[in-house]
Amino acid sequence: MGSLGDRRQKYHQGSADQQLSTQPRSAVVHRPDATDDACPSSCICARESGTVTCRDGGDTEVPGDIPEWTSTLILKGRNISTLQRGAFMTNGTELEITTLSLSYNGIQVIEPYAFLGLPHLHLLDLSHNQLESISARAFHGLPELRSLYLNESILPPATAQLLNALNTQSLRNLHRLELAGNRLKSIPLMRLDIYNLHALVLVNNSIESIGWENVTNLYQQMRIRVYLSLNPFRCNCDLEAFYYWLKNSSQCPDAGRLLCSEPEAKRGIPVEKLRGEDVDCMNENLEAVSYVFLGIVLALIGVVFLMVLYLNRGGIKRWLNNIREACRDQMEVYHYRYEQDSDPRLANVAV
Repeated sequence: MGSLGDRRQKYHQGSADQQLSTQPRSAVVHRPDATDDACPSSCICARESGTVTCRDGGDTEVPGDIPEWTSTLILKGRNISTLQRGAFMTNGTELEITTLSLSYNGIQVIEPYAFLGLPHLHLLDLSHNQLESISARAFHGLPELRSLYLNESILPPATAQLLNALNTQSLRNLHRLELAGNRLKSIPLMRLDIYNLHALVLVNNSIESIGWENVTNLYQQMRIRVYLSLNPFRCNCDLEAFYYWLKNSSQCPDAGRLLCSEPEAKRGIPVEKLRGEDVDCMNENLEAVSYVFLGIVLALIGVVFLMVLYLNRGGIKRWLNNIREACRDQMEVYHYRYEQDSDPRLANVAV
């Protein structure tokens, strides 16, 4: 079985694209003109479906002339590095947009109240960007948001900021949160009871363990389904609470794909296939204590042995002298016999 890095495959988020692709193909395409409902430059507008699509181009800002009838706005492949405050408000007017896709735009910064003026937004896709800074008030003003996608978008500098940005009452109606492929080491939610979450996607991150506090929150929010495959779980004592939650709950649909990364002896083993003693903190502590006790016993034996040697140093010295004398006497006997055997005259006498 290969390493976790070999097993990892790129997480493809199709939820937003699937919803966006359901628009009627027979919609009339509007090109820019001089009317109040003019289509923004370099965009394609389909009024019958309420869709405005702006792909590629060198624009660095959100189009400022989005038609009021727009319900779905797709901006993709642009060069929008910063989402400024009220970026989607047109002359201070709120829009009726319900679906907003901003993937692959190179977005690095989300300023406070960037989505002001979108009170009816249901789906927001910010996947595949390069977010380095997220304001704590980035998602304020989105009381009806149901789905938020941030797959492969969060860079390390923004990881801590994400926790504060998501901890807002503005997201109280959030049903689905996707954070796949962001190298997260923990669940970036302080509490789960402030949302209406039904799905939390944390696939392909760097989560090694899920602690007691998060497990307790998951037990209290039984409706939530958590996706955790392709994370490098460390299968030791720290995983005990999560292990028993996984065994006793059906809240993790991809439980069979959760594999141990460490220790080496357990690498590649499904977490749910572990034995209870593999993650039992008591057994692990007892094993550690037994090794400590063995070390203490060996140390005491060594001390006693040294004390015996010290107290009997006189007797040991005499014993060594006796051995030396015995060895010397034996060597003298061997030497005498050698001299006799080597003298030819003594050999003739013997004959």
